[in-house]
Amino acid sequence: MTISRINTEDFLNIFLNDIPMMDVRAAIEVNKGAFPMSVNHPLLDDEQRHEIGIRYKQAGEQEAIALGLKLFTPDIKAERMASWQAFCESNPEGYLFCFRGGLRSRTTQGWLADAGTDYPLVAGGYKAMRRFLIDELDNSISSLRMINICGPTGSGKTRVLQHINNMLDFEGLALHRGSAFGRNMHDLQPTNIDWENAVSVAMLKHRHRQAGKPLFVEDEGRMIGRVVMADNLANAMTGNELALVEEPLERRVAMTVEDYITVPWQEYKAEFGEQAAEKFSDYWLGSLARIQRRLGGERYKVLAELFKISLHDLFSANDSSGFSEGIEVLLSDYYDPMYNYQFTKRKGKVIFKGSGADIIEWANSF
Repeated sequence: MTISRINTEDFLNIFLNDIPMMDVRAAIEVNKGAFPMSVNHPLLDDEQRHEIGIRYKQAGEQEAIALGLKLFTPDIKAERMASWQAFCESNPEGYLFCFRGGLRSRTTQGWLADAGTDYPLVAGGYKAMRRFLIDELDNSISSLRMINICGPTGSGKTRVLQHINNMLDFEGLALHRGSAFGRNMHDLQPTNIDWENAVSVAMLKHRHRQAGKPLFVEDEGRMIGRVVMADNLANAMTGNELALVEEPLERRVAMTVEDYITVPWQEYKAEFGEQAAEKFSDYWLGSLARIQRRLGGERYKVLAELFKISLHDLFSANDSSGFSEGIEVLLSDYYDPMYNYQFTKRKGKVIFKGSGADIIEWANSF
């Protein structure tokens, strides 16, 4: 297989068009930050990277190369080559990269070339692309008209957002619903850098493909679970224009039961089988315990007992109706006062208000 393409510095093309990339950095580096369309097929594992890095600092590049050749047994090299060639064959339009587009990229590229595969690399590597996305995020924040979909907890903001044409789902990218009860069943989230890279790419696409149209986002605080917004984005969020979702408390309770009980319970059963009840109880009661101090001791005890009974009914009779009473208390006594306080910190003007359906129709008219 031969690919006759030159190395690239066209980062805009890479991210606008979701060009696949082979990341040959070590896993420890990838775990700190990566890109949405990159796949890790490392040249060095973590230990090899550590040893060769020490040799490079102590004795220079040639000695580091010599150590690398010593560490790469024929079996290890064959394994690496197989994964690289499979990626190249599956992604003939792609590129490879390392941290700075230096020794590891050139080594990988050279070995592939020796085997008959001419595969281009990204000049400047991860560091240059990361710098590009940081700068472009700044440009997006300063140039885009962002409108926050806001409203009390349970008003269906995420549901609304998912029916708007020009939107960016911060919580979806963060794999978290944004509240004490918002973690997913495996409690997995991207790193701050991974999340920020994905956000920057999404905003970049909006600027180039939907120029002049507002970008709708859900109103968020600085933290979405463990993901922390960068200062520039968090500060911008406080000044964005606002579209306020207004739904009666009864509907908010019903949507919350569906989104946080009925649907997740089915997912837990499919994922965990016989352990589903135990794990779902741990998730729900553990989430409640996280806000125990803010609820106050007596209210927490009452809600914990109420939800234990509700969980029993859910597991034994698939009946989630018992959660409505406790969720109404949580919304009205805990989340609504917190939302009202946070809303006073918003500097942006409310430019539209209405039901979820009203917001969707209005937003899609732009």
